[in-house]
This record gives sequence, structure tokens and C-alpha cells, in this order.
Amino acid sequence: MERQGDEVHIETDDARGGSTPHIVRYVLVISLFLVIAAFAIASVVGKSDNRSVSQSGDVSGQDTRGQ
Repeated sequence: MERQGDEVHIETDDARGGSTPHIVRYVLVISLFLVIAAFAIASVVGKSDNRSVSQSGDVSGQDTRGQ
């Protein structure tokens, strides 16, 4: 702690009362990778569902041409 006139200058760790372990960075990085993996899985599942729909020709499986 250092005084300069009426101002008091305190080091960052002293003002916070502890250290900063940067755990937020790890949480953000892990979350980013989980979101990317979820989107990749959803993309693969979505593409496989589209193939089955396009092969059968009808989403519901019922013939609606006569209606």
C-alpha cells in the first residue's frame, strides 16, 4: 500500500483479498468445446434424419395424394 497525497494505491491482489486463479478462462474454454461438440453431433444427427426422410419421400409416412 502506498500513499500519494490523499490517494491510496493498493496492489490488485491486496485489494481483492486473494489471488486470481484464472479458473474462469478454463470454464469458458471447456464450455466452448462442449458447445462445438453439441453442434457437431446435432449436425450429424440432423443429416442422418434428412436422409431417411428423403428416401421415404414423406415425413409422416401416410399417403396424402388422394386428399
